[in-house]
Amino acid sequence: MTAIRVLVVDDQDLIRDGIAMILESQDDLRVVGQAGDGRQAVDAVRSTGVDVVLMDVRMPVLDGISATEQITALPDPPRVLVLTTFDLDEHVYAALRAGASGFLVKSARAEQVVDAVRTVFGGEAVIAPSATRRLIDHILPTLPGHAEPPPGLDRLTGREREVLEQVARGLSNAEIGAELFLSEATVKTHVGRILTKLGVRDRVQLVILAYEHGLIRPTG
Repeated sequence: MTAIRVLVVDDQDLIRDGIAMILESQDDLRVVGQAGDGRQAVDAVRSTGVDVVLMDVRMPVLDGISATEQITALPDPPRVLVLTTFDLDEHVYAALRAGASGFLVKSARAEQVVDAVRTVFGGEAVIAPSATRRLIDHILPTLPGHAEPPPGLDRLTGREREVLEQVARGLSNAEIGAELFLSEATVKTHVGRILTKLGVRDRVQLVILAYEHGLIRPTG
């Protein structure tokens, strides 16, 4: 079994070392490097084979948001998981918008860190539906939204548009299935096709795209 290669990025040595110890205790995870700022992180990704980056937000030289944006713009980029002190603050949103696949609070338990790395490596986002709803309720309504549709929207079927709207509301696959009278497996298939057609990496990015392009408007 090939281990998942992880880069740990934080400007505090103690946090970096602690996370590295947690990850190295797992047979399927391998820490291939550590970085103390965003610039070092970008350089490490370019020079080392990395599958997942655990990225702090507030760092010297280059912050985690800018580093995430540069890393996710690279050819065949690794997944980025944001490390934050506070749950879903404005910095987390900025990192998600820059291409991160989810976030972890630094107080997360060891098993949560391990599970999150495996989840994003498998192509899923690490953000609970409840957190998606908070993202919608408190941050996305401040966006003006754009009139022009995103590229690829015209390729979606009517059913895929319905599923997209439910994802943008923060519903889980099971909840979407109940809403649209579909099996959870069918919903998952639709979500995968939507991601491909819109060129988006995960459902968090779908939520952001839907609101930024005015496909969904905040309510309430």
